[in-house]
Amino acid sequence: MVKKILYFWMRGLSLLLFVVIFAFILLMFSPIDPIQSYVGAGTAISPEQKENIAEYWGLNDPPLERLITWATHLLQGDLGVSMIYRQDVIEVIQNKFLLSVSLMLVAWILGGFFGVLSGLIMGIYRSRWIDRILKSICYTLTAIPSYYLGILLLMIFAVFLQWFPIGLAGPIGIPENEVTFGQRIWHMILPALCLSVISIPTIALHTRTKLLEALDSDYADYARARGESEYTIVTRQCLRNVLLPATMIQFAMFSELFGGSVLVEQVFSYPGLGQATVTAGLGGDMPLLLGITIFSAIFVFIGNAIGDLVMCRIDPRIWKRRSAR
Repeated sequence: MVKKILYFWMRGLSLLLFVVIFAFILLMFSPIDPIQSYVGAGTAISPEQKENIAEYWGLNDPPLERLITWATHLLQGDLGVSMIYRQDVIEVIQNKFLLSVSLMLVAWILGGFFGVLSGLIMGIYRSRWIDRILKSICYTLTAIPSYYLGILLLMIFAVFLQWFPIGLAGPIGIPENEVTFGQRIWHMILPALCLSVISIPTIALHTRTKLLEALDSDYADYARARGESEYTIVTRQCLRNVLLPATMIQFAMFSELFGGSVLVEQVFSYPGLGQATVTAGLGGDMPLLLGITIFSAIFVFIGNAIGDLVMCRIDPRIWKRRSAR
């Protein structure tokens, strides 16, 4: 058990170190001028002012020295100050994460539920009209980018039908602390629906394949020979074998959900962590972008670790096989 825990933490720390170094190198080669983004795109400043701004933010230091300085502050729990928001990076992430995690959680639940449900329906009614229709929908959704689907949802349900608001996380003109829970849910429906589409087709098609394999297995044929109905065979004999791979895929979608939220939040003007990532990237805000990178890596790593624990709970044989290595 101690070896497993040490291996878990060493793997997480090595992943975090690689992500930080790789992100820092990419930012060094970014064509965006952080000083010009800091003062504004159309603002002209003198060379002296530019030099003072660069010295204040440490942009004149060599890349290796900047990385060491930033890592030293990171070990002390200081992620720096955002150049765009003029706040501590930790505060910006805290404010944005609460909105993003609620959006991703709703999308994750919807994607898993409708993905497994659609897969079970396609597997039970294979080669029938409902199977063909659902497969066509899954293939179509797989080919449609999330941002394009978001634009379509806005045009249909927000502009033409006017059933839902166009975007944001609350009504315009109302302070954030006065927005009710119902208003937040109402503004979250379209972004969550768009984001959930990322995982629905993959889970549905994989669940269908696994269910067909289970229905064609020897133990399913034996259950039919005993006179059990197809519903009983699916619920008692096949469902557990189908849920395990579906759970694996569901937790593996954490990274794709986090990446998809960047595009979805931008389309719906949802003020979450994804929109802050785009703002930091276009504005050359290195402290905020590195802070979000670290936070997203930790978030995805913890999500995958929780998925491993859940899978070991569903099927204890996984834990026994890993312990025997």
